[in-house]
Amino acid sequence: MGRFEKGVRFSPHKELQIKAAQKPIIQKSFSGHLLTTFAAEENTMSVHIKNREAILSKLGIEKLNPMQVEATEAIHANDEIVLLSPTGTGKTLAFSLPIIAELDPENPEVQVLILVPSRELAIQIEQVIREMGTGYKTNAVYGGRAGSKDRIELKHRPAILIGTPGRIADHLRRGTIDPASIKTLVLDEFDKSLEIGFTDEMSEICGLLPEVKKRLLTSATPKVTIPSFVGLKDPKYVNYLEDGVPMLDVKILLSPDKDKLDTLVAILEQLGDQPGIVFCNFKESINRVSEYLDRHNIAHGTFYGGMEQKDRERALIKFRNGTYNIILATDLAARGLDIPELKFIIHYHLPLKKHEFTHRNGRTARMNSEGSAYILQYEKERLPDFIRAINPPVEDLEDLPSVKKNEAIVWETIFVSGGRKDKISKGDIAGLFIKQGGLANNQLGVIEIKQDCAFVAVDQSKVDTIIQKLDNARLKKKKVRITRIG
Repeated sequence: MGRFEKGVRFSPHKELQIKAAQKPIIQKSFSGHLLTTFAAEENTMSVHIKNREAILSKLGIEKLNPMQVEATEAIHANDEIVLLSPTGTGKTLAFSLPIIAELDPENPEVQVLILVPSRELAIQIEQVIREMGTGYKTNAVYGGRAGSKDRIELKHRPAILIGTPGRIADHLRRGTIDPASIKTLVLDEFDKSLEIGFTDEMSEICGLLPEVKKRLLTSATPKVTIPSFVGLKDPKYVNYLEDGVPMLDVKILLSPDKDKLDTLVAILEQLGDQPGIVFCNFKESINRVSEYLDRHNIAHGTFYGGMEQKDRERALIKFRNGTYNIILATDLAARGLDIPELKFIIHYHLPLKKHEFTHRNGRTARMNSEGSAYILQYEKERLPDFIRAINPPVEDLEDLPSVKKNEAIVWETIFVSGGRKDKISKGDIAGLFIKQGGLANNQLGVIEIKQDCAFVAVDQSKVDTIIQKLDNARLKKKKVRITRIG
């Protein structure tokens, strides 16, 4: 049954859509994506479930790519689907659109379960689906955060639940969610979940879902073995892995020194403010490289498995909003993270296995964009056979594209202690920072809203002024703290 709130009747999965009366403020993130916020004076409420055309329009997408078109048709027509496509080709949108179209808006329970190997991928898919503005409630649950947060969010059941196998298995054991209501199961990057040790949890989860009618598996790895506990009998394959990354330019850059640090600094200074990832094999190496980049005043972040979850999330937020354009990472960042339009990746350490090389390279030259993968090789270092097989050319450092650094605005990220649960929108934050904070439109960057907080990119020269003016200001009905983050 639906319920009533402020005179508006809506089903449990239809979220209120807030439309601002004022003109939008258009901002551009470091990746070139447009971010629209609204300074609202008078809000109106409407309740609706969006169709595919409306969703694509909201995302600013004119048409789906060929993989997404074929996947959408296959998912509508089949109950068992295996979707194979390189990292970054838009698999989340490919499976989300048809799944959302088949949801029952009157069903008050969880209808779709999406299992993912990492917390970051869970958060990413949740964010993508929320940005689609479908009208269906979506939540992500994962290890590393308080179970009380899960209970609060799941008290009002989402139509789509995303989570890591360990946390989902725990909720099923506790009876937090009704397994009989789940009709669609998605195992996203399923081979990665198996690889990192979630086999038992995934097997348990599959055994606890008696009413699943549609099963969908995705991967970016060829020739993967599908475990028997998934229960596939005659799946339809949608395979785009043979397409590879056609616009990827792979080149070797030689280092005269074994530790490669000076060569790396020279490369990053040459490439300017373009967004890219530097891959290392070990977290200890990342710390060492990070200290060296600090000494050369090269802004960057780090991302690896040993970091606290909060620090990993904030590293990605600051990367997306342009606080820094370089991130040092282990292979944890090679799959499942939606970091759009990277211009390059650098193999600071040579990958140990072919699939690591493939997945790292898949972070750039995505969705028909051009990109480069640079193999940083010590002159006396032997390349693995799988790299020698493609015979990449050796390039001189002077021949790299020289990109002038952007001196106009240096972004810094500000923390706001209010989020979606406080009914705070991007438009509310934009209004506060521009009207009361005195920022010009071009001094306000990307805004990311979380459940209980938000992160805002602000012109670094205005940060102290903004904090002084707005800390403890009232936003909607909540007094919020506004602070800088490290």
